[in-house]
Amino acid sequence: MNAKVWLVGAGPGDPELLTLKAVRALREADVVLIDDLVNVAVLEHCPTARIIPVGKRGGCRSTPQAFIHRLMLRYVRQGKCVVRLKGGDPCIFGRGGEEAQWLRQYGVEVELVNGITAGLAGATRCDIPLTLRGVARGVTLVTAHTQDDSQLNWQALAQGGTTLVVYMGVAKLGEIRDQLLAGGMAVNTPVAMIENASLPQQRECRSDLLGMEDEAHRFQLKSPAILVIGAVAAAEAQAVLERELPAMAAGQSA
Repeated sequence: MNAKVWLVGAGPGDPELLTLKAVRALREADVVLIDDLVNVAVLEHCPTARIIPVGKRGGCRSTPQAFIHRLMLRYVRQGKCVVRLKGGDPCIFGRGGEEAQWLRQYGVEVELVNGITAGLAGATRCDIPLTLRGVARGVTLVTAHTQDDSQLNWQALAQGGTTLVVYMGVAKLGEIRDQLLAGGMAVNTPVAMIENASLPQQRECRSDLLGMEDEAHRFQLKSPAILVIGAVAAAEAQAVLERELPAMAAGQSA
């Protein structure tokens, strides 16, 4: 009766950012398949479950995706409640959609549980609002690493006018810079590079588009890290917000 698969986002690392629904899924779990980037502190919510590491890390030995699929199917067919526990959000560069589709073709009940994504949590911890009235009216999330090595439309991203959040881009800083510059983005576009988002060891490095690769080398930026590219990453963005606050307050009073 309890056999199902929960595809759960554990958030970016801070265990206090876990959702109540994620906690409920973990409490019901018989088996938890856990990614490398998940903070093991969240496992306090499933003390009796069997824990199976199925990590995937760039440049490291990783668990094949097909094997993870088979594991989930095996345990759910045994009548187990399975939690596939992922860092961040399962549907933002987390393969949640493809795993759900694969399981459902075998008649498996699947429920996805959102988690806070690293791009949002890391930026917020650095006092960077990804959208800000008068500065950025949208945000675009992209990954610099694709399974098939396909290319993003960098020109559209450079000219889109939104805050650009890049995941898995540490190894491709030079390429990202060159593509955005070629697409027309200004050389002095502010950039924040945020390592270990939301964790006590989170670090940030501020630069601009032209100098971000050199600055990252000096800073010794390491994965996991995200890039926030756009006007909101500048100190001036906070000044704009402070100017807007009186007008916002007046509008609410009216």
